[in-house]
Amino acid sequence: MRDPQTFGFNGFGRLVAAHAGSVVGDAFLTVSLAGSIFFSQSIGESRTQVLWYLLLTIAPFAIIGPVVGPALDRSRAGRRTLLAAGCFGRALVCFLMIGQIDSPLLFPLAFIALVLSKSHSVAKSALVPAVVPDSEKLVEANSRLTLVSVFASILGGLPAAGLVAVVDAGASLFVGSIVFIVAGFLSMRIPNAQREAVPETPEERSELAAPSIVFAGTAMSVMRGCVGFLTFLLAFLLKKGDQPPWVFGLVIVASAVGGFVGVVMTPPLRRRLNEETILASALLVSSFVALLCARDGGRIGAVTIAFTIAVGASSGRIAFDSLLHRDGPAHLYGRAFARFETRFQLAWVAGALVPVALLDVLTKRSAFFLLALVLGFSGISYIAGLRARNEWGSHQHGSS
Repeated sequence: MRDPQTFGFNGFGRLVAAHAGSVVGDAFLTVSLAGSIFFSQSIGESRTQVLWYLLLTIAPFAIIGPVVGPALDRSRAGRRTLLAAGCFGRALVCFLMIGQIDSPLLFPLAFIALVLSKSHSVAKSALVPAVVPDSEKLVEANSRLTLVSVFASILGGLPAAGLVAVVDAGASLFVGSIVFIVAGFLSMRIPNAQREAVPETPEERSELAAPSIVFAGTAMSVMRGCVGFLTFLLAFLLKKGDQPPWVFGLVIVASAVGGFVGVVMTPPLRRRLNEETILASALLVSSFVALLCARDGGRIGAVTIAFTIAVGASSGRIAFDSLLHRDGPAHLYGRAFARFETRFQLAWVAGALVPVALLDVLTKRSAFFLLALVLGFSGISYIAGLRARNEWGSHQHGSS
């Protein structure tokens, strides 16, 4: 019988199956709500609804940071249980939403769904080292999970869109509820952690504040903020310009393909480059492409930058997760991922708020130029910080 901690179906494979089910369910939930939140309303109404959505996106992390992370680290079965509870909880939320699509109760239910979804993301990331004990396999494992997310989103999104178009959002929510139930049972089959974590010590807390982790976390926060910025910028500018629906679809496809390319290219890159180089390259290449797209300012530029940012965000996130697994204390992954997921989501929301607030003054060209400046400055700053750290370390080593 195979060890449950191997890189096979008894360990990692079960996590992949549960995560795929959760992502498919989230796709049904998201598509069901998309019409009522954005696409069926005027720009003014959409901006108001989107602001509510962004505020709801921030709120779950007030719970995840101080509560979920420590709870994950204190229990051997905590991460697996949280995955299952999140899936079963979202199944119930989907079922309750069926009769509340046009009701004020939709937003409280959406808040609950977001809490459960983000908790799943934290628990999933913290579980990876438990089912992939070989640190050399962590990049590959993270890339596989991201790849599964891409395909699962498509697998769930297409039939969900069909159900909403042919029947209604309630039908999509009902199917999503069933998918979440299946994902919950799959989560319960994931092996427990080998041992219960001990309380965090000051020494271990300082390990999470290691320069390599802090610098990478800041760089990835900027990338996530740019993803949020670009997502809402293109959505509102394309709608404001009365672009045909196929343009929306083309941008979405470009982003999905970019995410796929980032997942596929990162493991081979890791065999030649370290995590820091991959993350810095993601920032600088995205900055250069954004600068080129600022000269175009049309549909081609929008599609190109959507593809490039998706590649950079996907590749950079895989590199960051691997770096955190590499340099962070193993039994504090729950707290660590809760903290960084909080930071990344807040960065995404902060980036998304900019185009929502400045829609009347931003154009594609000015926005792409701003994106290029932010990404370029972040990439150069990240490289400078790494070099300063290395020079300081060499100086300290020479002095001793």
